[in-house]
Amino acid sequence: MRQLKLIWDFRGPDALKIAEHHEIHLKEYILAEKLALNITGFEAINDLHAIAFLVVNEDQMKPIRDSLKPHRGQVYNPEVA
Repeated sequence: MRQLKLIWDFRGPDALKIAEHHEIHLKEYILAEKLALNITGFEAINDLHAIAFLVVNEDQMKPIRDSLKPHRGQVYNPEVA
């Protein structure tokens, strides 16, 4: 099954802190919805851009996307992640 990486972009001097905090909310969502998901994270792209992400199975993507409204998504490749 193909997996997709849902991504939230944060920009500005506090972007990394915001992305780190957003990951907490993603984990809370997983628990609240009793989802069998366990790949979340955050990373700095540069000093003023960071992302938070959640990896979902393709068949789960639409309801999660509609609920959480990520900024973008891409096919997840664990070897590159």
